[in-house]
Amino acid sequence: MPFVVPRSAGLPAATWASYGLTTLTVLPLVARRRAPVTVLIAVLAAGALYKFTVDGPGQPLPYTGLVTFYTVAELSSPPRRLAVAVLVGTAVFPSVAWNTGEARELLFSLFVFAAAYAFGRFTHTRKAYIRAMEDRARQSELAHRIEAERAAARERARIAREVHDILSQAVSLMIVQAEAGPVAVRTAPERAEAAFDAISETGRDAMTQLRRMLGVLREDGSGPVDPPRSPQPTPAELPGLLERVRASGPQVECTTTGRTRPLGPDTEATVHRIVQEALTNVVRHARADSVRVQLAYGADTLTITVTDDGRGTGSGTDAETGSGPGSDADTATGTGHGLVGIRERAAAHGGTAETGPLAEGRGFRVRVTLPLGAFP
Repeated sequence: MPFVVPRSAGLPAATWASYGLTTLTVLPLVARRRAPVTVLIAVLAAGALYKFTVDGPGQPLPYTGLVTFYTVAELSSPPRRLAVAVLVGTAVFPSVAWNTGEARELLFSLFVFAAAYAFGRFTHTRKAYIRAMEDRARQSELAHRIEAERAAARERARIAREVHDILSQAVSLMIVQAEAGPVAVRTAPERAEAAFDAISETGRDAMTQLRRMLGVLREDGSGPVDPPRSPQPTPAELPGLLERVRASGPQVECTTTGRTRPLGPDTEATVHRIVQEALTNVVRHARADSVRVQLAYGADTLTITVTDDGRGTGSGTDAETGSGPGSDADTATGTGHGLVGIRERAAAHGGTAETGPLAEGRGFRVRVTLPLGAFP
């Protein structure tokens, strides 16, 4: 302004040297966040140099010192900022003495520098809080993503068990009936006709269940006809399952002991699937003549036991690891998914599963215990 509007004749003339020195108190602010203490010292030194050398109409203002002191309070470590605060507080006294020497100026200077320090600490706390919230949000998002991946893995395992149970039983029964069909055609045509009827019925039932499952897996409702959405299987459907197994050869006996009571939908489906998988293993591997299925309702548990009089463990097999003839290990894959699926279903409900040969060396037993405390 002194270069645009003429100054009074009694005031010193404006010079470029005085304004150049004033600029030195501003330029260091560019680096204040990288080296706040150094910049503060440079600003105070430039101000002192101006005071003692020029003291002309360069119009130096105290704001640069306040800004750098604020930055020191925000970014510096505790020892460094406390040392700087003591240094600045001490420097205020001689500065006021050289200027006006009044108590009013002294209190005002102490107040504004204290306010700058307080605002610097407030900004530091606010930014730390924001960083903590952002970090918490990232951790929460990561936890949600991990949980979503785990849920997807659990759902894939559940779907794999369902598909395995449906196809394993249906294909096993169809294979047994198809192998018996040619012999029955020559010796007992009426039995051959019943075998082919059983194959057809089993195939249609498997197709119906697969359509239901695929319908549930569809992401949208597009399509000319919505697939059927029948309920999950329940223990009430066990008689039909036992009849299909009887048609494949072995005699099946089913008994229920204890006080029967309604179960949760998931538990009912689990009971049906466990019996289904155990009987499928008998048909595929055990070569049994008879099978006994028992549902024992206790005070707070349900015990499912499926016992056959088949081959037992056979030679060099390990039923406990799912490699005995009562499992899937005799199939081409040898992975033992049947018994693994039974254990997974039991564990999902907080229950236990025990599988292994009978003591006398012939026969195999699957015993599953499910807690019923959560159901009436």
